[in-house]
Amino acid sequence: MITTQRSISGSSQSPRSPSSQPYLSVSVTDPVKLGNGVQAYISYRVITKTNLPEYQGPEKIVIRRYSDFVWLHDHLFEKYKGIFIPPLPEKSAVEKFRFSSEFIEMRCQALDTFVNRIASHRELQQSEDLRTFLQADEETMERLTSQETGIFKRKPADLMQIFKDVQSRVSDVVLGKEKPVEESNPEYEKLKHYIFELENHLAEAQKHAYRLVKRHRELGQSLSDFGKAVKLLGACEGNSLGKAFSDLGTKSETLSVKLQKEAHQLLMNFEEPLKDYVRSVQSIKATIAERANAFRRQCELAETIKLKEINLNRLVLVRSVKVGEAEFEYNQLKAESEEATRMFEKIMRLMNEEIVHFQEQKTLDMGIAFQEFAKGQARLANGIATAWRSLLPKLEACSSS
Repeated sequence: MITTQRSISGSSQSPRSPSSQPYLSVSVTDPVKLGNGVQAYISYRVITKTNLPEYQGPEKIVIRRYSDFVWLHDHLFEKYKGIFIPPLPEKSAVEKFRFSSEFIEMRCQALDTFVNRIASHRELQQSEDLRTFLQADEETMERLTSQETGIFKRKPADLMQIFKDVQSRVSDVVLGKEKPVEESNPEYEKLKHYIFELENHLAEAQKHAYRLVKRHRELGQSLSDFGKAVKLLGACEGNSLGKAFSDLGTKSETLSVKLQKEAHQLLMNFEEPLKDYVRSVQSIKATIAERANAFRRQCELAETIKLKEINLNRLVLVRSVKVGEAEFEYNQLKAESEEATRMFEKIMRLMNEEIVHFQEQKTLDMGIAFQEFAKGQARLANGIATAWRSLLPKLEACSSS
C-alpha cells in the first residue's frame, strides 16, 4: 500500500521518513484565473512528490484546469467498475460565483481532496490515467481531453439526456422501483436503504450548516453596521458617555470581523465536508446502478443461453446442417455469460470492500468536521463573551455617574 498523509483540508503530506516506504504526495494549489469572458477558466498547480519508480522523478509540477480533473474522473469510472470513484465538485454555471475568491478556494480544496483520495486508494493509485494526469505536460493533456470518443464527445444536449437517464436509473435502483429482474439479496437491499437514508440525512445536515454560515455572516454584518452607528452617536457626545459609545462601536466592529472569519472557517471545515459526503453518496449510487446493470446483463445472457441450448438440441435431433453454426453461437454466448458473471461477482466483491472503507473514512472525517465545528463555536462564544465583558466597567461607570 502506497502511503499518503492527509490534513483536515484534504491536502497530502509526505511521511516523516519518505525513503523508508513507497509514498505519493499530491497537492492542488495556486488557483489562477486565465482568459476573459466565456473563455475564462481557473488553472491549478498540481504538485506531486513520490519515490515510486513508475513516476518520472521525485517531484513534478503541472498546470491543470477543471476539465482535466473531469477527464481523470470519467476514465476511472469507466475502467474501475465496483469501486466508488471519488466525486468532483460541481461546476458553477453562474458567472458571478464562478470566479469569486471564496468559490475558487472551495473548488481548489475539493479538487485537492478528489486527487488525494485517488492517490491513497489501493487500486486507483495504480492507475495509468492517474500517472498521466500527474505528469503529462499541458499540451499532451489538452490533446487527450480533446480526443475523447463515445460518451465523452457527446453534445451538451446529449449529455444532459444521459445525465437525466442516469439520475432516473440510479433513483429507481436505490428505491427499488425498477421493473426488470433485480438482485434479491437482503444485505444488498440493506445497503441500498442505508445509502438512500444517508444521503437524505447528510443533505439535511448540510442545508442547516449553510444556514449557520449565513447566520454568522448576517450577525457579523449587523454588528459592523451597529458599530458604525454607535461610533457616530458617540461622536455627538463630548464626555465619558461619548467615549463609552465609541469603545462599544469599536468592539462591535472587531467582533464583526471575528464573526466573518468564523463563518468562513465554518464554511470550509464544516459545511464543505458535509457537501463533499453528499457527493460521495451520489458516487456510491452510480456504482449501485452499475452493479444493477451487471446483474441484469448476467441474467439476460443466462436466459438467452437457455433458448440457444433448446434451439441447438432441436437442430441436433433433426440433424440440421445449421448445427455447427448454432453450436458456435452457443459457445460464444456461453463465454460472454461467464465473463458477465465474473464481472458481476467482481463488482459485488469490490463494493463490499468499498463500503467498509467508506464507513471507516466517513466516521473519521465526520468526527473531525464536527470537532472543528464545536471548537469554532466555543472559540467564538468565548471571544464574544470576553469582548463584551471588557466593556462592562466603562458602561457601568457611565450609567452610575
